[in-house]
Amino acid sequence: MTTPYRLIASKWTGSMIVEAAFALAGVPCEVEMIPYGGAGGPDHRTLLLLNPLGQVPTLILPDGRVMTESAAMVLHLADLAPQAGLAPAADHPARPMFLRWLVFLVAALYPTFTYGDDPKKWTPDEAAGNHLRAATDAHRESLWRYFAAENSCAPWVLGETFSALDLYVAVMIAWRPGGAWFAEHCPALLDIGKRVAALEKLRPVWANNED
Repeated sequence: MTTPYRLIASKWTGSMIVEAAFALAGVPCEVEMIPYGGAGGPDHRTLLLLNPLGQVPTLILPDGRVMTESAAMVLHLADLAPQAGLAPAADHPARPMFLRWLVFLVAALYPTFTYGDDPKKWTPDEAAGNHLRAATDAHRESLWRYFAAENSCAPWVLGETFSALDLYVAVMIAWRPGGAWFAEHCPALLDIGKRVAALEKLRPVWANNED
């Protein structure tokens, strides 16, 4: 019997993107939820043994090796299950832009949370921490505006081509600056989130991440 994938996850974090990708790919995966930010707890200590960064998602492959980084996991699943449409095929006209914006999301947008979520990790000075939080929040908003302006977003990020980019959008619009901001400034991204959440195969994923 083949050992299934095992995904260490926390609700409404980046692990939800990977959980959704598994659901669309139809690849069996055991999802192990741990509290987000539970530093010092037994779940977090176990996570650190697998991933020294202490981050979710962390994926244990069927052969026991550990994979980190959500984009790597999504691309791996796209290779395993090309029929799921997680990524355009190598010869598809949308492929270059898919790769561009996938890297943009994880290399440009994600770090605004890395450094802005908990400023005291980076500076002991409260005033400097408050400035870091405000600056990264403002930068994130400008990045989202740029992302929305550069893409079709109707009905999906890449236009008629659904991809894992839409999964990222659907989860990340729930984070700061939140739904009200997106409704005012980037409504097309909010619409993508609604369309993704309505996909029948993803209903169990959304339910699994509810409090």
